[in-house]
Amino acid sequence: MLETLVDYLRRVAMNPWWVVAIELSLIGLVVYWLVDFLEGTRGERLFRGVIFILIVGFIVLKLIVGRFGFERLQYLYNGFLVFVLIIAVAGFQPEIRRALIRIGQPRFLARSSQRLARAIEEIVAATTALAQSKTGAIIVLERRVALGEFIDTGVRLNAEITAELLKTIFHSGTALHDMAVIIRDDRIVAARVQLPLAEPDTTDGTTSAAFVRGWEPGLELGSRHRAAIGITAGSDAICVVVSEESGVVSIAEDGKLIRGVSESDLRRYLVNAMGPTGAPRLAGVLQAPGRAWSKLAALAARSSGEKGPPKTT
Repeated sequence: MLETLVDYLRRVAMNPWWVVAIELSLIGLVVYWLVDFLEGTRGERLFRGVIFILIVGFIVLKLIVGRFGFERLQYLYNGFLVFVLIIAVAGFQPEIRRALIRIGQPRFLARSSQRLARAIEEIVAATTALAQSKTGAIIVLERRVALGEFIDTGVRLNAEITAELLKTIFHSGTALHDMAVIIRDDRIVAARVQLPLAEPDTTDGTTSAAFVRGWEPGLELGSRHRAAIGITAGSDAICVVVSEESGVVSIAEDGKLIRGVSESDLRRYLVNAMGPTGAPRLAGVLQAPGRAWSKLAALAARSSGEKGPPKTT
C-alpha cells in the first residue's frame, strides 16, 4: 500500500504544478458541490456510507491482494463496485431528479427573485391572517445551515408556499397544526416539526430582556417562542411566531426574539434576510451592516413604547 502511494506521488510530481493544481481544484469543487447539494437530505447519509464502504474496501483489498496476490478477490471487488453503483443510482434517485431539474432551469446558480418575492408575500399574508384570528403558528425559514435533523422529526410535504396552505396547517384541529413548519427556499419541506426549546434564564421561569426585544417585566414565553429562540440560537435560521394568546407577531434570529412586529416590518425583514443572494445572515445582506441593527433597535424601541399585549405569549 505504501509503495502504491509513493509511486502515485512520484507520477504526480512528473506533471507541471499548474496542471496538478487545476485538477485538484476541479475535484475539490465537484466534491464540495456534491456535499453542499446533499446536505440536510437523506442522501447525505447514504453518500457517506457509500464513500466509507468504497474507501475501506479499497484499502483492505490493496493490502490483501498486494501481499498475498488474491486475484479472485480483486475480480469480486470489481463486480461489487458495479453492484454499489446500481444501488447508489437507485438510492440517490430523488437527489438525481432534483439536480436534473435544477440544471434544466434557466437560473441554475441563483434562485428566482420573482419566486422568492411571491413566497415572502404568501408568508406575510398567512402570518397576518393567523395573527388576526389569534391562531398560534411557528414558521422556520432555513438559510445556510441545513435543518435536516429537525425535518426528519416532522411530516415531509415538499409543497409550494401558499397562504391558504399555511393557514390550513396551523388551523386548530388539523393533524399538522402542532409544532413548526420549516421552509427551504420557496417550498414548505415539512410540518409538525419538533424544535429544541430554549430554557428560561431566570429562576422564576420568566425570560429576561437579554433574549427578547420589546420585553416586559415578568414576561413568560410559551413553548412556541422558546422553540423559536432555541432553533435560531443553534442555526442561522429565521423564525416567525404568532402568539395564540395575543396574536402578536414575533421574529427570532440569533437566539433573540423581537415582539410586536407589524406587517410592513415583517415583509421588510424577510426581504432583507432572504434576498436573492441566497441565505446569508441579516447583517451581511444589507448594504450597510450598521443600518440593520439600527432598524432592529428602532423596531424594538417602537414595540416597547406601545401598549403591550398580555404578559403570557
